[in-house]
Amino acid sequence: MNRSLLRAVGAATAVYGVAVAARPAVLARPSGLTGADGTVPRSVETCLRPLGLRDAACGLAMACAPDDRSLRTATLLRIAADFGDAALLTGTLPGRRHRAMALAVSVGWGLLSVAGLAAGAGRGGGPAPAARRKTRGAGRRPSDGPPAPRTELRAGGR
Repeated sequence: MNRSLLRAVGAATAVYGVAVAARPAVLARPSGLTGADGTVPRSVETCLRPLGLRDAACGLAMACAPDDRSLRTATLLRIAADFGDAALLTGTLPGRRHRAMALAVSVGWGLLSVAGLAAGAGRGGGPAPAARRKTRGAGRRPSDGPPAPRTELRAGGR
């Protein structure tokens, strides 16, 4: 997993999401969702603001994830949103050019997140070696109680 890349994607997504929530024209214009006079209809603004808030929340979750598991989960949500946008927008946006642009942008950002998750997977991309070492009681929660006592076999099978 490339944490730096994923956190950067998250930060960029959060900034973009806030921009769309504040000014829906940021997404409406390149998507062809403006009126004949170039303005964004109020109904379109109402539909785009929640998408901006979704992107801001996903992006912040990626940028601020406290551990790898949280970062992976936030990234998977981001990927699902990007590929979902690609599927929905390419079938509904007006005009071939707008649909093609939505497909390229949505799939591009989704694949960037996939690449960030996959980075290092072929080289034992798990936890760092120090984190992989087994220690007595590692991975236990306080609510699990104390670790079980060690039992050792003695000569003679006892």
